[in-house]
Amino acid sequence: MIKAIIIDDEAHCRETLSMQLAKYCSQVNILAECRSASEGLKAIAEHAPDLLFLDVEMPLMNGFEMLEQLSSIPFDIIFTTGYDTYAIKAIRFSALDYLLKPIDKDDLLKAVAKVNPQPEPHMAQQIELLLQKLGHKPALQKIALPSLQGFELVLIDTIIRCEADNNYTHVFLKSRQSLLVSRTLKEIEELLEESSFLRVHQSHLINLNEIIRYVRGEGGYVVMSDNSTVHVSRSRKDELLKMFR
Repeated sequence: MIKAIIIDDEAHCRETLSMQLAKYCSQVNILAECRSASEGLKAIAEHAPDLLFLDVEMPLMNGFEMLEQLSSIPFDIIFTTGYDTYAIKAIRFSALDYLLKPIDKDDLLKAVAKVNPQPEPHMAQQIELLLQKLGHKPALQKIALPSLQGFELVLIDTIIRCEADNNYTHVFLKSRQSLLVSRTLKEIEELLEESSFLRVHQSHLINLNEIIRYVRGEGGYVVMSDNSTVHVSRSRKDELLKMFR
């Protein structure tokens, strides 16, 4: 059984989630339902859960502020929120799970299926990355890239380029290593939009700092620091050249 705690300031949200879990996720045992972050902290200390369903938006202390109060996080977390906000982007950047309210049954089943009753030690790193992304802690410029086996924490400036492969993306690193990431190129582009990356082709996202040369042509192509060549589409050519004027 997965021992779980629900933390949400809205009673109907707690009740609905509890009923959904009872109906669809018999492996989840709800130990406590908390109406505030402070109640949640007490319940965590008392019950030592395997999993938190944690509301992002709560008065007095929100879900992220609550996590900052914990000295360790030996459990999985599924965030819940009624808004597709910047916080969602930070959660995805950290390769953590979230559910949008009203919670869809299939989304709930997928999120619970990933829960490990014995969480990996990297959960603390993911939360650290999340809090950095939200501006709660100094940034280390890392991104969590989900894979079929789990996820990789990667320094952003070690990424040379990203190449689409249907619903996956190949990420090429300075170490000559490549990762197959279970996110689309569009999703990776959105996560890296604040860094020095540019989509130069439908299938290619590149680190502008890793370009060695540009070769002219209809769209032209760039040579990257790993000696790979990436074609530039005609529609992206002007945007690329503007970066170097």
